[in-house]
Amino acid sequence: MKLAVIGGGGVRSMFLAKSLAQQAGKLGIKTLVFMDNDSEKLRIYGTLARHVSNMLDPNLEFIMTEDAVEAVRDADYVITTIRVGGDHMRVRDERLALAHNVLGQETTGAAGVSFAMRSIPALAHYCELIKEYAKPGVKVFNFTNPAGVVSQALHDMGYTFTYGICDAPSGMLRQFAKVLGADPDSVYGECYGLNHLSYFSSITDGDREVLPELMEMDEVYRATDMHFFDKDLVRSRKAILNEYLYYFYYRERAVENIQRAGITRGETIEEINRAMTEELSEIDIDADFDRALEVYEKWYGKRENAYMANETGIKREEPWSFDVFSPDAGGYAGVALRYIELERSGKQGRMILCAPNNGAIPTLGDDDVVEITCDVNAEGCVPHHFAIDEIPAGNLELIRRVKYYERLAARGIVNRSKSDIIECLTMHPLVNSYSIAVDLTEKYIELNSDYIDGWAE
Repeated sequence: MKLAVIGGGGVRSMFLAKSLAQQAGKLGIKTLVFMDNDSEKLRIYGTLARHVSNMLDPNLEFIMTEDAVEAVRDADYVITTIRVGGDHMRVRDERLALAHNVLGQETTGAAGVSFAMRSIPALAHYCELIKEYAKPGVKVFNFTNPAGVVSQALHDMGYTFTYGICDAPSGMLRQFAKVLGADPDSVYGECYGLNHLSYFSSITDGDREVLPELMEMDEVYRATDMHFFDKDLVRSRKAILNEYLYYFYYRERAVENIQRAGITRGETIEEINRAMTEELSEIDIDADFDRALEVYEKWYGKRENAYMANETGIKREEPWSFDVFSPDAGGYAGVALRYIELERSGKQGRMILCAPNNGAIPTLGDDDVVEITCDVNAEGCVPHHFAIDEIPAGNLELIRRVKYYERLAARGIVNRSKSDIIECLTMHPLVNSYSIAVDLTEKYIELNSDYIDGWAE
């Protein structure tokens, strides 16, 4: 089996390599290809990934390339994790929104539509190459943000072999398992919503329902990503909340915190990644992997501890290290590998994916891409269905409103429709203004003119 990673020069490539190499033998992965069109980042982060892969599975063929055709030729599976325009374009996306006192977060905020203007054309190009050169029946797991808009656009364009993946829901379940002192493999959640806007209606440990207990445990609000939320809010939602819902339920607080901090998440990431890349560029990684790993741990630890710190005012102060040989914690590669395992084994299992709704969430269209618990087997995936009285009305209303934004954003980018972009931003709960939407649309189209052109009114 051949698995290709498009975006293999990203700073998280070692995580991918660890996950893939640890399970390659079990799943039958023989060849792993990391592709990136940034030669320097591929040299640095791809080489780190190759060392990790070789340490874990010396028999796994690891190839680095800048040639996308070489990467996807005869591939059985492809993971896409790209950042078109790099960190600096993210900074500009976010700052344009913040100039209007509007949240610029790149997945849930207004900046998402700008990021999608770059992501969608690039991913469509790769999907065409995959259709032509990969094996029949190939599956593509997309981690490129904003995953909700991107997944919707790819399905609208006919690339039905793509699935959006995110490690936020599975990561939260692992946090709950730790709090409960339970085996992570025994903790399961029923999830519904959209990417970065989802709710758990049920969480079980084996056969025991634990969601009501988790909602009331003080430790959950100290030791997990639920520390962003007030307990009364969680009670009122009648569900466990995806961490990114912080931006919707504490909108003004998030914007005020960012403005007060004077630096955005994008600027923090840009600064850390630049410093880390510069320091790593001076190390001969092949000759001194241990030194390179020390540098990586230093800088990536800063990145981890700064996660959502500017927006929430809550900063982590925890030591961070990368242990090549420790059991894999999953991450988004773990989500992809879980799908591969179920598809190849002939067994059926449950996992959380971005997939077509097909009646799962009431009042949404069948073609609306949602984030939901699915049954997965060799035949594909089937989302779990919810009755309308199983979803609190307020939760459903927010999902519907943001899905309207995602649907129009995807359509507007695919069809180069300026009016659709204006409408999607006007109705976005974190923008909610026609005048701001008009100005942001003009600015984002101008900003991305090198990536996507031919806009109509």
